[in-house]
Amino acid sequence: MALTENTRINLMAAGLNMIQQALSIFDSTLRLSVSNRRYQEMFELPEHLVQPGVGFEDTIRYLVSRGEYGPVDDHEQAVRTRVEAARAFVPHYMERLRANGRWISVEGAPLPQGGWITVYTDITEVKLQEGLLRARSEELSDELLAHAERLAATNRALAASNAALEQAKRELTEMEARTRLTTEMMPAHIAHMDCDLRYTFSNRRLSSIFPGLPRNGVGHPAKAVLGSMYEKILPLLERALGGENAVHEFTHDDSGRRIRLALTPDKVGCGPINGIYIMSMDVTEETQARAALAQTRKRELAAQLSSGMVHDFGNLLTIILGLQGQMLRAGALPAHMSQLVQSTIAAARRGGVLLERLASISGHRELQLRPTDLSALLHDLSLMAGPALPDNMRLDMQIAPDLPLLLLDQGVLQDSVLNLILNARDAMAGQGGQVTLTVTNVADTWLELMLSDTGTGFSDEALHKALDPFFTTKGADGTGLGLAMVYDQITLSGGTVRLANRPRGGAQVTLRLPFKPVPRARALPPAGLVLLVEDTQSIRESVRAMLCDLGHSVIEATTADEALALADLPDLDIMLSDINLPGTLSGLDLARALRGRGQMRLCLMTALPAYDRLHREAAGEFPVLTKPFSPQDLRFTLEGIS
Repeated sequence: MALTENTRINLMAAGLNMIQQALSIFDSTLRLSVSNRRYQEMFELPEHLVQPGVGFEDTIRYLVSRGEYGPVDDHEQAVRTRVEAARAFVPHYMERLRANGRWISVEGAPLPQGGWITVYTDITEVKLQEGLLRARSEELSDELLAHAERLAATNRALAASNAALEQAKRELTEMEARTRLTTEMMPAHIAHMDCDLRYTFSNRRLSSIFPGLPRNGVGHPAKAVLGSMYEKILPLLERALGGENAVHEFTHDDSGRRIRLALTPDKVGCGPINGIYIMSMDVTEETQARAALAQTRKRELAAQLSSGMVHDFGNLLTIILGLQGQMLRAGALPAHMSQLVQSTIAAARRGGVLLERLASISGHRELQLRPTDLSALLHDLSLMAGPALPDNMRLDMQIAPDLPLLLLDQGVLQDSVLNLILNARDAMAGQGGQVTLTVTNVADTWLELMLSDTGTGFSDEALHKALDPFFTTKGADGTGLGLAMVYDQITLSGGTVRLANRPRGGAQVTLRLPFKPVPRARALPPAGLVLLVEDTQSIRESVRAMLCDLGHSVIEATTADEALALADLPDLDIMLSDINLPGTLSGLDLARALRGRGQMRLCLMTALPAYDRLHREAAGEFPVLTKPFSPQDLRFTLEGIS
């Protein structure tokens, strides 16, 4: 049976009372925590001075007044001196003669929790034996006696030093354990190398930052631990050994992760360098966010520069088309003049398409991340792209198996890949060939889509300029905005675009997007009651079927006023409303009116584009589903507000 706390305290007190030495423990505030009976008996202390919590100063004042420390001229000064010594406590061993003629040894040591323990031993008998030995000086030489006394004192001092060393060792071990625990908790690899580039310390985060490397390399040279990465960072390590503090960022080739490496020379003052402190962090997500933010800022600047131009040129093209149309409708034009008018109209219409593409590149765009089955999405894409390819061209898709649901902007991905497929078609026009799309997961960091063809490949100029707006190799038939739009869309998503030529001929474009698996689904509340507000019957029926498949019951309304009349029904769990509703109140007005009413969860849906003012205003306050949406989109959104 387990001992109670009181039982343990009583057993400890009984054990302390059985030892022959006096013992006291004072805490860091100079108050008594523990003492034994021998402590009270040795110093003849009254009962109130051996109670836990009594002040050290009160005990010293009592002993000084009793003459414990011999004649004292200023009692209070003697008390202050001993209290100050206790506050700056250091391990010690001493022997002193008490006022009653007895000798005691006093040995003190600090405690890890603060405070100290002191052990008092009556050594009167030892001192008497030393006196007898000295009295028999005719038998023993003075030198031997002195040596024996020194040896005895040394042994006692050595015992006190050993106790202090053991205590220091325990404290050092605890400090090292706390330091290691702290470094293990950090999301970074923290290490130290000596001047020979051999690991002397490492937390166990190396393999989490650099997949494929060992967790811990202590005792091993950096070259053996880091493998192929060693040559890449060796110049940085050598500069750190030369005394240079530095922070570097580089890409880990095997995983595609972006790594930030901080190197600090191990140097104290003006002394020699003893090695290098190292901290490595995975900053891939930060880098992706920076790239997306930079692209957003460039888009905003481009929008400011081009919005006025697009507006004015749009008006001019409208006027040109109108005038040329009037000339055609007037009739009686010579044949060559009619051809000129039609060419002018065709050129104006092409200018309109160009303006639309400029607007799509520079205009405001927000990512619409949705749970995406990539295999299904690309299968649908192949069905769309197939009819656009001639009979002598083949599209082959190689998709990594077992890809999880990913958070992707489906429109960005489809537009980008379709644009690349059509570019490959144009590059192989008249000769036929194969377009191959390979999709892989790169170390759970990037989703890589590599599209290659069997055409002639990129020219040297195109490899450097193909991503620039208005650069084209198609002459008058190209706008030069296709790859620029792909670059814009992928970069805005935090990804990268790389152009290359295949060794055996043909072009190769590699897109990398952040690999974001959909979080594990949480169970929705069973048999929830949903208020569905939608004025279009066909849409209402479709959404109702999705909700029922998710296990919900549904009541319906077509206007905000009807919904408000139903909002007080018991057990109403979710309100899902279209933003545009007939009547004076919109779906956004309805959601605002119901906000804070019980535990009801609120969600809106709309077919308005993301840049529409009302859509953006609603998305700032509530979850918004963009129509059309799939059952997965609906489930994911409802889980996010549960």
